[in-house]
Amino acid sequence: MKKFILDLTVVDNVRLNYQYVLLKLTHSEKLPPVLPGQFAEVRVDGSPETFLRRPISINFIDTLRNELWLLIQVVGAGTRQLASLRQGDMLNMIFPLGNTFTVPAVKNAKIALIGGGVGVAPLLMYGEWLYRKGFECNFMIGARSREDLLQLDEFSKYGHVFTTTEDGTHGEKGYITQHSLLNTPDFDYIFTCGPTPMMKAVSRYAQENGIFCEASLENTMACGIGSCLCCVTDTTEGNLCVCTEGPIFNVTKLKWQI
Repeated sequence: MKKFILDLTVVDNVRLNYQYVLLKLTHSEKLPPVLPGQFAEVRVDGSPETFLRRPISINFIDTLRNELWLLIQVVGAGTRQLASLRQGDMLNMIFPLGNTFTVPAVKNAKIALIGGGVGVAPLLMYGEWLYRKGFECNFMIGARSREDLLQLDEFSKYGHVFTTTEDGTHGEKGYITQHSLLNTPDFDYIFTCGPTPMMKAVSRYAQENGIFCEASLENTMACGIGSCLCCVTDTTEGNLCVCTEGPIFNVTKLKWQI
């Protein structure tokens, strides 16, 4: 797909909780096509500590409002700067980058989209895409506590939502990989994104039960075009750049130590 370098305008900065903000951005012209699972390389202006672009999953595309959403987790100087953007500010982005999730081949497939933390970001757009194609989705979202669960209202528009929290304040208590929905392994497809230990557990579950599974990796990606080689991951096909060959991989290709 063709890549674009665009200055997008901040429409809204929504504070979701103490650690996450949702940036809604637009452009004077129609936004370019974006596939579920793709990401953007975002330039951070106004931060003397930040020199490289930040890779951020594209959370959602609102075609009616011509908006692109980015879910930002505030963890350092770069993301703090991004979280401080206000309505009318400009944000320079290179997008769309990376590959996309696989289209399920079975029309009545039972699908689980499993996410944790900021890893839920690409699952919203993919879930909306599946919903429009007539698929039924089960969103499984895990967090430490109730206040850490993100965009539940948005996910509920496109499928069934199941949650776990480590402290038991919402949904079942425990990790999302311990949810009772997984006690009967009758899913046809699983798509996952989130903390690596969670994705490894999901991968192991899928492979043990013969379920097709793809994971969206969150490696550090400084360039987004395969030049810096800082995002390589070990696969059955050798070391591959996550930014160009991924970020989405069939878990059978990943040499994860689980």
